[in-house]
Amino acid sequence: MASGVGVVVIGRNEGARLQRCLHSLLHTADRVVYVDSGSTDGSQQFARSLGVDVLALDINTPFTAARARNEGFAALQRLLPSMRLVQFVDGDCEVAGGWLATAQAFLDAHPDVAVVCGRRRERFPQRSVYNLLCDLEWDTPIGEAKACGGDALMRVQAFAAVGGFRPGLIAGEEPELCVRLRAQGWKVWRLAAEMTLHDAAMTRFSQWWRRSLRAGHAYAEGAYLHGQAPERHWRRESRRAWLWGLGIPLATVLACLAAGGWGLLLLLLYPLQAVRLARRGGKSARENWLQAVFLVLAKFPEMLGQLKFLRQRLTAGKSALIEYK
Repeated sequence: MASGVGVVVIGRNEGARLQRCLHSLLHTADRVVYVDSGSTDGSQQFARSLGVDVLALDINTPFTAARARNEGFAALQRLLPSMRLVQFVDGDCEVAGGWLATAQAFLDAHPDVAVVCGRRRERFPQRSVYNLLCDLEWDTPIGEAKACGGDALMRVQAFAAVGGFRPGLIAGEEPELCVRLRAQGWKVWRLAAEMTLHDAAMTRFSQWWRRSLRAGHAYAEGAYLHGQAPERHWRRESRRAWLWGLGIPLATVLACLAAGGWGLLLLLLYPLQAVRLARRGGKSARENWLQAVFLVLAKFPEMLGQLKFLRQRLTAGKSALIEYK
């Protein structure tokens, strides 16, 4: 069992996914806290039956993953004052055996690293194209990284020093935290070790669309917060969403008004971009083409996510969760 390690699991109505998650964490850390965001499926009762500490969030305050992790971390600090490292896990993930020990050993050997993550895989990539796209998305390079995802082991000292996650973010809270950590001189690292099995349970196009919409919102808010030099956080992703999701369609309309049907030739930019992305992919031909086509298609919901954030900024509105499950 990893020593000096606490675990924060967050979730809402995850059912069997949460059961797998909590079972995978039994006897692996000093303390596990499950943070529940208004579940109605018996999640809290199940967690307690395993001896896991449960924190039910106040339903009068908007739910976000960032808020849940912060409150879980605060509870862990009270329950485990000796905690040096904290593992954050989403409730739809099963933690790989040996991950915590491997990650702890790496952090112990690298005092300049604040965050370490491993390979997150999709549990059922064969069940839908959308699950497969998640699995491909998470296969990122090994070594020093700019950001982590929702599953990661972090130094308590570093996490607390920067104030934890920004609780109001509805998405993109992990990369935003990593921006602030790296600004303080810390490093983020990704290992080749297996870390978690994730169950996206995405079987419909509408789910993928909402997930991409949420990504666009995260890009816009991330660029708003940290888009200036030297970080330029998510400025490129935001600009691409505007260009491909709105700029080229508007240019096509204007070209058609000026040159008639010839203006539709501008739409050839989309298949050409898909070809370019597929040719540089490093997976199988099928995976390269699927990822390329959906990367191009994603620019439309990402652009709408940008518009959603912009409208909220202009009207001083609050961001509401964009859920795909």
